[in-house]
Amino acid sequence: MNNKYIIALITFLIAILAPIIVFGEKEAEKKEAKDKYEVPSHVLDIAKENTFPNSTEDEEVIEPSELTQELMESTDVPISNPNLIKMLNETSLDPSPIGIGYRGMVFLGRWPLHYESDDTNINWEYQKINVNELNNFGGKENQKLNYNQQAQKEIKGALTNKIANPDDVKQMMIMTAKQATKLPLSYTTTIGAGTKKENSYSVPSQKYGYLHAFAPAVNEKGKVTFGEVYIQLKGTKKYLVVKNVTKQGIGAWIPIQDHVSFSFELK
Repeated sequence: MNNKYIIALITFLIAILAPIIVFGEKEAEKKEAKDKYEVPSHVLDIAKENTFPNSTEDEEVIEPSELTQELMESTDVPISNPNLIKMLNETSLDPSPIGIGYRGMVFLGRWPLHYESDDTNINWEYQKINVNELNNFGGKENQKLNYNQQAQKEIKGALTNKIANPDDVKQMMIMTAKQATKLPLSYTTTIGAGTKKENSYSVPSQKYGYLHAFAPAVNEKGKVTFGEVYIQLKGTKKYLVVKNVTKQGIGAWIPIQDHVSFSFELK
């Protein structure tokens, strides 16, 4: 009898603690993801100080129309390419209500259909853009070294390997990376000459100070699903048919707009 009571007690405790453990694991995962993309203290936003006005790139979110949604649900292959969704939204289909036996197949081309992310990481020192120096060998007191962008720098991102329909792929990848990191991303960003920031670094006497500045970027990796897209008409019914589905691995570097990472060095 004692064994039965022990087993019942253990079962009862598991039933109570299991949801708490699962909840704790989910909260830990959320915190880990937040910490992974949190901007560290040595990385500063220079949007207000930047002498070059970068334009904000807000990717247009294309909502599927009722017909497009119906077509997308008729296939098992996921579709998230906004350009394909836009084209389907603009498509007008009106099969005859008395089209008994009517059949038709319209080829829309081979498309990158969906991007699935495998990993999203940030390199806070993606590209060196500037260095400021201060010689305090002859000084008797500490001197301050400040950031002052010497020359205009354009930071460009890119796909890491060749792929069909690169513009569509880049668009899907930046949308995914933005959603994950919540950071202002752009494949091209510029730091204007003369850009300054009030952050200062103390250079003691008999020391030489270097303030290195870097442009950060997101490294996005994943897979793109490709397929030949057809619209099939059967009587009064409409379907989206995807044939010859393939997947290809792809990576991209996407700069973080109007952010600078600093590294201070004394010699």
